[in-house]
Amino acid sequence: MKILVTGGLGFIGSHTVVELQNEGFEVIAIDNLSNSSIDVLDGIERITGKKTLFENIDLRDKSVVQSFFAKYQDISGVIHFAASKAVGESVENPLLYYENNINSLVYLLQELQKKSEAHFIFSSSCTVYGQADKMPITENAPIQVAMSPYGNTKQIGEEIITDVAKVTSINSILLRYFNPIGAHPSAEIGELPLGVPQNLVPFITQTAFGLREKLSVFGDDYPTPDGTAIRDYIHVVDLAKAHVIALQRLLNKQNSEKVETFNLGTGTGSSVLEVINAFEKVSNQKLNYQIVGRREGDVIEAYANTDKANAILGWKAQYSLEEALSSAWQWEQKIRNR
Repeated sequence: MKILVTGGLGFIGSHTVVELQNEGFEVIAIDNLSNSSIDVLDGIERITGKKTLFENIDLRDKSVVQSFFAKYQDISGVIHFAASKAVGESVENPLLYYENNINSLVYLLQELQKKSEAHFIFSSSCTVYGQADKMPITENAPIQVAMSPYGNTKQIGEEIITDVAKVTSINSILLRYFNPIGAHPSAEIGELPLGVPQNLVPFITQTAFGLREKLSVFGDDYPTPDGTAIRDYIHVVDLAKAHVIALQRLLNKQNSEKVETFNLGTGTGSSVLEVINAFEKVSNQKLNYQIVGRREGDVIEAYANTDKANAILGWKAQYSLEEALSSAWQWEQKIRNR
């Protein structure tokens, strides 16, 4: 079966390509390389021993998307990662996020609705819950007013998919993930942000390696035990495996609704300072960090109730925070010592 992975050379996309290939799927990865590198293809091949079909495509170009689906008419399923994903950047440049995250989704769905059967896995986010009233967050938690344009694009994306599924042959699973970190155990692929990292862990590893002078901790006055924000950090390989299981659920027609939703996390919240301390422990590195003001768009705490994914998908996160941080550090050292 041929599976399309959009954003397939990105952080989560590349790890999902690996897991799909390990399960025997033929994968076509498309990416516009705006926040990824063509070298990732080689890393995937070194892990799986298989070549990945690749097309350099910008999904914001409707005619290019149409041409792609005309060329590849035998695609059995789509896993859609391609999107801009930095909360802070989305606050500063909202139109970039609305164009990239919404238009590309619409153009994909326009092509999929032409098929007699279509299976669509959507990369969503716990940001749709905003600052949830209760922890841990279940799938039934109310969708709050988005705290950033990025979060809003995920909410709108879910609404678009739900509306389209009602009147087309598209079946979809929305995967709301918490905070992906880490790298493949082989250290052949990992998180490689272009420019200044927008996420905590790559900033930690770059600071530890000496690429960044110091790490900024955004706020220590939150109503949490140590004053820093709390998140649910999940190993990217655990996350990737969940996508394959969700896709197989659709392909095997096991879904109970046209659109299903699952949280993907560990079920445990860790504060920024706890992550820093855990990293220092596994790396034997002392991190240079400073407390600065809160960042606009950040919620106080968010961690998942994963009971639904555990029970229905038969999936559970396996890696610990320390294992995830250790893999991220191995990856950072490998790419800097090439």
